[in-house]
Amino acid sequence: MSHTPVDSAAPETPHQDLHSEQGALRGEHPGRSRSPVIKVADLAWLEFEKPDLDRAEVFARDFGFAIAARTESELWLRGTFAGSPCMVIRKGRASRFIGPAFRAAERADLDRLARSTGSSVRDIGVPGGGQSVALLDPSGLPVRVVHCAEQLPALPEQQPLISNFGTDHRRTNATQRPPREPSRIQRLGHVVLETPLFARTLDWYLDTLGMIVSDFLFLDGQRGRGPTMAFIRCDQGSVAVDHHTLALHLGPATGYVHSAYQVTDLDAIAAGGEYLAERGYKRSWGIGRHIQGSQLFDYWRDPDRFMLEHFADGDLFSCDLEPGWAPMSASGLAQWGPPVTRDFLGTNPSPAKLREVMRALRGDNELDPARLLGLMKAMSS
Repeated sequence: MSHTPVDSAAPETPHQDLHSEQGALRGEHPGRSRSPVIKVADLAWLEFEKPDLDRAEVFARDFGFAIAARTESELWLRGTFAGSPCMVIRKGRASRFIGPAFRAAERADLDRLARSTGSSVRDIGVPGGGQSVALLDPSGLPVRVVHCAEQLPALPEQQPLISNFGTDHRRTNATQRPPREPSRIQRLGHVVLETPLFARTLDWYLDTLGMIVSDFLFLDGQRGRGPTMAFIRCDQGSVAVDHHTLALHLGPATGYVHSAYQVTDLDAIAAGGEYLAERGYKRSWGIGRHIQGSQLFDYWRDPDRFMLEHFADGDLFSCDLEPGWAPMSASGLAQWGPPVTRDFLGTNPSPAKLREVMRALRGDNELDPARLLGLMKAMSS
């Protein structure tokens, strides 16, 4: 994507949006492409490999997924909303994240994307059938764009509790006793990815898939070098969509950070969290409310150490809102809740983490000592 380099001396332009105190400075990244190849409609599902599908299914049910399909080699998970599955886990020798699949707005978009990228449209074995185009983003992460032939039907919902507010008394002669049960997943909301090729990867998702930025984060004293994190949404015009469907941040690794799944409300998050804790799963961070996106959140680790989030009540933006800009900091991740944990931030020291950092510093990417020190400062501030 082409955009004008930052003019650090330029005055700050008025920012009319309500979601951030700051807007862009003159010449900063516009947060969208002038002429994207296509505009994806949503995130369809995430693809993983794991050696133990039985263990994966136990956690999936405890976390609140429903089972869309199960074979000897594949496990398809879904939420209660009608649409596509939200995760596929294939049997493999080791636990690893393969990549995301995005939903094309219409079948013709697959042909347009295939022509533009020199790829081909192929059938895929999703429940109900479908077709996809397989791509690689600049980080080398496999990315699918899919169009499903059939939608899965809706399943029964976990109903929100009726609450009393001030003088608005909607519940009388009745008590609140939310059952201790899994938080019933409604849908896949977003995925967060790390990359040492942040700027190139960001522009690829905007130029190729037509996504747009909701919020940028930058490092203290390094705004002139550009952002180091972007919260990115799909562009459905005047239709308001999730604040972010994809989030990217600069770091030494390439790939998965966490994924988020919508549930009914705060009681579903809390009661489902108690259910998970009673079964011995490890909470990574929560419960709290984010700043960028405003979601109520609760983060957990599955038996393979992948991080998954229950969320509710997120922001919805139409295409009209321009990106907000804010400094990156650990304390800026939540409006309220417990202090952010080292486990969530991924800052627990280990030989593997140190090797990862050293490889990245020696590689041809955007992570240099100044960027690394800025990231370390941000994660401790």
